[in-house]
Amino acid sequence: MSRIGKQPIEIPAGVDVVLQENGISVKGPKGELKLDINPEIRVGVDEGVVNVSRSSDEANHRALHGLTRSLIANMVEGVDKGFQKTLQIEGIGYRAEKKGSDLLLNLGFSHTIDYPAPEGVDIEVPNPTTIVIGGADKQAVGQTAAEIRAFRPPEPYKGKGIRYQGEHIRRKAGKTAGA
Repeated sequence: MSRIGKQPIEIPAGVDVVLQENGISVKGPKGELKLDINPEIRVGVDEGVVNVSRSSDEANHRALHGLTRSLIANMVEGVDKGFQKTLQIEGIGYRAEKKGSDLLLNLGFSHTIDYPAPEGVDIEVPNPTTIVIGGADKQAVGQTAAEIRAFRPPEPYKGKGIRYQGEHIRRKAGKTAGA
């Protein structure tokens, strides 16, 4: 039995979980998320708890059991509290600003980068060197943060670029003048 899959998911107050023909829908104060579920995985909702079980002990079903439980738990947490990632920008002249729902980035290129915010993801810029990405869908928030970071990943010599808050960059020594 999957150690993760057999754990029940508590449904907080204000969150509604509805089973559908081939999936599950979770609605809360931060939004609504839907997930298609493999027919071999059974999901039950009763008295404020979601339980996930599988039909057999095949390797594929065991893998889907834990995965489905984790996805549903992330959906419940996302519509209740939401998810957030913070990016830090380092480098002289590197900055970000919000223009409407788009994000404008100056990252040392000859042009600015205009990044439109995906649907369901909120992008905030509290100061020119900090970007805060938030939303109910954990995967969408993480993917948006990864796409923004990919425009200028941190380099190992001076540490310039976009990094996750708290991310440690291994620094390299530059070339030394030798005779």
